[in-house]
Amino acid sequence: MGITITLTAKLPIQITKKTKWFVASCPALDVASQGETRELARKNISEALTLFLRSCLERGTLDAVLKQCGFQSVVEQGQEESADLSAGQEYVDIPLYLLSQFKDNPRCRHA
Repeated sequence: MGITITLTAKLPIQITKKTKWFVASCPALDVASQGETRELARKNISEALTLFLRSCLERGTLDAVLKQCGFQSVVEQGQEESADLSAGQEYVDIPLYLLSQFKDNPRCRHA
């Protein structure tokens, strides 16, 4: 029997109008997309970020990618948690679904 866990990442995005298209980007992860409308650009950046993070998880590179992008644990900085969301900044919530098969792996063995 398995269990599904959902983690959600709240990521800052920017949406700008470039001639005919709206360009959406997440500078924190260097991911971009576009759409004919602002709403479509927002939907497309959400999909692009979901695929990017899912790919990193599947390849086992998420930790390295986040560190390369300048992320570090708030615990490493001596903070228990951080709610430092900039006023006026637009964010998108990206769900990451994880499935654990307890039957095949009865215990989590940390390296």
